[in-house]
Amino acid sequence: MKPTIFSLLSWLACGGIVLAQAINPGRISLVAQHGVVRGQQVADGDTAPLDAQGEKRALQILLRSVQKQIVSAAEAMPADRYGFAPTDGEFRGVRSFGQQVKHLAATNHLLAAAALGEEAPANAGDETGPEAVRTKGDILDYLNSSFAHLGRAIDAIGDKDIAVKSSPISPLPAAAATRLALAVEALIHAFDHYGQIVEYLRMNGVVPPASRP
Repeated sequence: MKPTIFSLLSWLACGGIVLAQAINPGRISLVAQHGVVRGQQVADGDTAPLDAQGEKRALQILLRSVQKQIVSAAEAMPADRYGFAPTDGEFRGVRSFGQQVKHLAATNHLLAAAALGEEAPANAGDETGPEAVRTKGDILDYLNSSFAHLGRAIDAIGDKDIAVKSSPISPLPAAAATRLALAVEALIHAFDHYGQIVEYLRMNGVVPPASRP
């Protein structure tokens, strides 16, 4: 993960909640309203709400970067190595490369659906993805569709007419489940698995495209 992405994601995602910088650091309160997290400064009776449009623009930029790095890594693995899983060391029962990518995509779909107030996709399974999606081409299509779904969720940040649902796969309690927080959670989760995908690539003699000169 590039330092700039890590820094911004860390700032956005302390416990899935975004805080506004307070004039008086000891006096910050949080207000969740219409699916948008708002940081409210309580200082001398003034308030400074979180700029939902600004946060949306920032996440759209991050989404493009995350998608480019992950999709290019998935494309770089040869099709006949999608079933690869490490065996040396403590790797018993870990996901194969293809399963890693499907899991990442299924989680994108599940969190995006919650952020948009939709029912969880039935074919996402228990974060495993559709059983029928097996080939490299199918998995790449599913991965790209998941990022498109997440993009729609990010585009809806600030939209007061779209409800937000909590998700059973998220550590966020229902009261703290906001569109912004769920989108940030999806990006953090995606890069967690990107790190594993990178290791799988290098074990197979493939340098991740994002790491090439």
